[in-house]
Amino acid sequence: MDNLPTKVSNAISVLLIDDHTLFRSGIRSLLQRNPEFVVVGEAADGVDGIKRALQLQPQVILLDLHMPGMSGLETLHLLLQDCPDSAVVMLTVSEDALDLSAALIAGATGYLLKNIDTEFLTRAIRRAAAGETVVAEAMTAKLVAQLHGGAPSAASELDKLTPRERDIIGCLARGESNKAIARTLDLAESTVKIHVQNVLKKLKLTSRVQAAVFAVENGILGNSVR
Repeated sequence: MDNLPTKVSNAISVLLIDDHTLFRSGIRSLLQRNPEFVVVGEAADGVDGIKRALQLQPQVILLDLHMPGMSGLETLHLLLQDCPDSAVVMLTVSEDALDLSAALIAGATGYLLKNIDTEFLTRAIRRAAAGETVVAEAMTAKLVAQLHGGAPSAASELDKLTPRERDIIGCLARGESNKAIARTLDLAESTVKIHVQNVLKKLKLTSRVQAAVFAVENGILGNSVR
């Protein structure tokens, strides 16, 4: 990572955040063949990615969704706070419509799949740098279906949650980890884990991402947190 090129005039600067070294290497090699792009940095996790983004201020950040430690969604949330001028594009293997909608709702500029072809990737980076939203063609229909399908009825589903569980799902909507939620609500991390499990069970959801989508779509953004 220490031998990466510095940003050059007129080239679109790109930061790669992905825990798979070989994948980062492949994307870097691909982009470096094109003088329109310069990969100014790499990171193997969200924490290091945020540090490098603050230092390098890239025009486009390619971010993996599922990483150990800090999740891609939480990393996205912090990147948008710390580097508002950078376009963050998720680059992932996940074809789950809920992952897609959660990323876009959180503020991602785009959502691309890792099996993308070279031409589409370079075109997507150009568009993202120009401020356009880019979504993998294979995901467009899923996004439409997700939006039309909607989330469970808030009126009936939210009644199942306790006030504290509503606080928890509000934190999930902001992409917070269990550790961050514990700090926000002054709870033990183990207690937060139990609350999250209860929220998922009561709402018949299978992941934190689904809970975040449900919360955002129903206006639960953690305003009741004390």
